[in-house]
Amino acid sequence: MAKIFSLESPLLRIDWLALLVTLLLLGTGLIFIGSAGYGDDTIPLLNRQWFRQFIFVLISLPVYFSISLIDYRWFKELSPVIYGGCLVLLVGVLIFGKTKNGATSWYDLKIVDFQPAEIAKIGLVICLAAYLGDPLRNTRHPRIIFVPLALTGGIFLLILKQPDFGTAMILPCVVMALLFVACISWRMIGLILFLGLMTLPLAWGVAKDYQKERVLVFLNPDRDPLGASWNRRQSEMAVGSGGLSGKGIGQGTQNLLGFLPTTVAPTDFIFSVIAEEKGFIGSATLLGLYSLLFGCLARTAVRASDMFGRLIAIGILTMLSVHVTINVAMTIGLMPIVGLPLPLVSYGGSFVVSMMLALGLVQSVHSRRS
Repeated sequence: MAKIFSLESPLLRIDWLALLVTLLLLGTGLIFIGSAGYGDDTIPLLNRQWFRQFIFVLISLPVYFSISLIDYRWFKELSPVIYGGCLVLLVGVLIFGKTKNGATSWYDLKIVDFQPAEIAKIGLVICLAAYLGDPLRNTRHPRIIFVPLALTGGIFLLILKQPDFGTAMILPCVVMALLFVACISWRMIGLILFLGLMTLPLAWGVAKDYQKERVLVFLNPDRDPLGASWNRRQSEMAVGSGGLSGKGIGQGTQNLLGFLPTTVAPTDFIFSVIAEEKGFIGSATLLGLYSLLFGCLARTAVRASDMFGRLIAIGILTMLSVHVTINVAMTIGLMPIVGLPLPLVSYGGSFVVSMMLALGLVQSVHSRRS
């Protein structure tokens, strides 16, 4: 059985570059979450989003370091318990959860709302990595795909039931990336993709009216300019008006004047705030930081001492990169609005803590590399 904690020179083997980039992204989020609410003196300090985010960041740091000290191989032995816990949390939120914006996705813990889907994504990565990373398993056998698809399907359907389509769409990307790295045959991967495309008409049939409207607005931006397409239009105007160097921090008119609603500016549309206030240079710098972080995660995957660790790093890398790609694409009009926040930058307590937990897990893999 693997040791739970490993304190043998952990600081000497930590990925300092990944940690530095992570802290820079967290700091960027704090600055622009504050900027999105700049000038609103009607909200008490304890309820201001930048202050609450600061508290969440402080909480997430010990979570990050604690997970990085735990030997990641210990989670492999706990993977059945982890998966069962994820299912319990997701079923429970449908029964006892709090409904916001039409989705029953949160537990009301009074002090903070907890979104179990964020933890479930990480739990699924661990479980898939544990199954596909077993050195005794023949990953070339056709039947190998059924367990990963079943594991993903259980989490996927429960998240979709909330409904949270944005989070649910991350999961197929994660499982496909892990199947690819685990050397599943191209024929099997092609079959999965084909079956996935065949389910799109079914997905359209069960989609909520507002979800269908988002797709229709994406295909025709003039469909509902004062309703469903309002946020998208204002986001594109914010990004475009930033120019080369932006209007300055706290000077973005789209969110300060309320054209980009304050309910979404610090969360799903934080990239629009950054693009307006720091322009192309600021946006490119932010994307450069993400690219650097993704490179660190990929390096950890290559250097991992076993397949389980490699798959964990790839799973977290895929999860984060899909988050960033979809969030940025929807804010500039290249994808429908799906409500996915920007990792480490967008406002959200359970989101930032779960992201730091995931990165701490990759840090554990890095510290125990071969």
